[in-house]
Amino acid sequence: MEGKDTLALLPTGGGKSVCYQVPALCKEGICLVISPLIALMKDQVQQLVKRNISAVALYSGLRQNEMDRLLDNCTYGQVKFLYISPERLFTEQFLIRLLQLPLTLIAVDEAHCISQWGYDFRPAYLKIADIRTHFPKVPILALTATATPEVAQDIQHKLDFKNSEVFKDSFTRDNLSLVVRKTEDKERECLKILQKLNGSAIIYVRNRKKTKDLAAFITSNRISADFYHAGLSMEERSTKQDLWIQNKIRVMVTTNAFGMGIDKPDVRLVIHWELPDNPEAYYQEAGRAGRDGLKSFAVLLFQPNDKNNLEKIFALTYPEINVIKKVYQALANYFQLAAGSSQEESLDFDIIHFSGVYKFDSLITFNCLSILAREGWIYLSESVYVPASFKILVNREQLYDFQLKNPNLEPILRILLRTYQGAFQDYVYVHERKLGDFLNMTIEKIKQQLQYLSKLQILAYRPQKEKPQLQFTKERAGQNDFYIDADRYSFLKNRAKFRIESQLKYVETQHCRMNTLVEYFGEKRLNPCGICDNCLSKKEKSPEINAQIDQLDNIIITRLTENPLSISVLSASYHGVVREALLQKLHEWLDQGIIIEREGLLFLNR
Repeated sequence: MEGKDTLALLPTGGGKSVCYQVPALCKEGICLVISPLIALMKDQVQQLVKRNISAVALYSGLRQNEMDRLLDNCTYGQVKFLYISPERLFTEQFLIRLLQLPLTLIAVDEAHCISQWGYDFRPAYLKIADIRTHFPKVPILALTATATPEVAQDIQHKLDFKNSEVFKDSFTRDNLSLVVRKTEDKERECLKILQKLNGSAIIYVRNRKKTKDLAAFITSNRISADFYHAGLSMEERSTKQDLWIQNKIRVMVTTNAFGMGIDKPDVRLVIHWELPDNPEAYYQEAGRAGRDGLKSFAVLLFQPNDKNNLEKIFALTYPEINVIKKVYQALANYFQLAAGSSQEESLDFDIIHFSGVYKFDSLITFNCLSILAREGWIYLSESVYVPASFKILVNREQLYDFQLKNPNLEPILRILLRTYQGAFQDYVYVHERKLGDFLNMTIEKIKQQLQYLSKLQILAYRPQKEKPQLQFTKERAGQNDFYIDADRYSFLKNRAKFRIESQLKYVETQHCRMNTLVEYFGEKRLNPCGICDNCLSKKEKSPEINAQIDQLDNIIITRLTENPLSISVLSASYHGVVREALLQKLHEWLDQGIIIEREGLLFLNR
């Protein structure tokens, strides 16, 4: 409000969007909001429009004439908030239009993306400060939920803050009990937790197939559950999300595609099936529990092999530069883009088909594409939902004559004219399913008729699109011109390794988990939280329990000397704190090589 550049460090659910929405509404002009997530942009626009506040979003997948129309509304209409992805921000056409807009505030969401020290670095963010040369008096508000002290400092430097203010809320969540469950049977442990704790829950898993399989397992045990991932259609995702928000579905099993921007304060439980690869993502996802301030739980399920799996994933996440180059050249050939040529609009992209054509491993391909996007060679978005649209190409007299001669197509044309205004002037969105309901036709039949009318050039029909979008943001480089900054790549790889080590430290600590987690973000706490599993175990330990724990070394050695045993058999007769201590000891000894595991059995390493 005072015109100062500001950094706001607020935890997940801390109301970051309000920080720029309220000041912008108090001023004349437009607030430019830069955000990397299409789903989040669309959700914010939808929420504002519901409140009769004019807002629009520009992202890859929109057609050029649609972008022009939205920007015209910004220039000549009453649009208050313009959301845009950082990659779109610096296209030549947009910059020309941007200079015509009466900007009053620039908000940078997910501002940690500007820092190489952060966990989601995006080079496109580095150019945001260039806007200041055109709007030197417009203040910048940078927002993030997850920033270490190094990242917070870097954000201010990279955005060229002048006369800055920093507002920082505590990262501590007093109502959130953090728990790590070490288990050999995650399904059984997960079910026990769901049966013990009531209320809405999210379970995060790493791959799409697991979402479906685990949801089916939970449902088979009489707990309502559904699955969610980015590969589902927009309609399916929306339906599942609504049912969960309305508490008609209790448990949502999902990849990390779910949760961002969802306003559901009464989530009582978040379970992580696998070990996340950084504390930032874990803090954000776990923090979706208990936003209403009531007691809630974030549980991480862990088994020894999780550490090895994470190390394998890390190796695949940072492939050799020559592999990245190979994928880039294949991508250009896939889209038939000649060296030195450029691409104006984003294209539908199917990574599975692309990987199959060139016989690439799909996971390595995805990681190569992510690096190419981070280095500014391409722009790759998540799935983008753009509704079907049409435009009538003939005049009214010609259309009337066509209807008389083609009575079988008259009903659909009549409904189109009656329901959708402005189709003679420009493309208008059409809801094919509603059209089918009107005409008592299947959606396939509606699409066939629209395609046939398009073939006859009575109208132009653009089918609905939901695929990820890919765009080359630079001219296609030849074999000798492609370049990845090796020093920066090495730096980012080392930072990622550090974040994995920090996440493992969180799992293995015997101290307060909340203190361990917030310490990563530079926050020092004097007192333990009192409600995490480690704090509670210390409260529970009586002299008798301590005596049992002290005997564990001898018990393990004695029993494994007699016979090799599985972890589940070895720990079956122990409960609570003693069982946790036993599992912790076994994991430590496995790491140290004191015991070894073969075919599910533990042996003393003699």
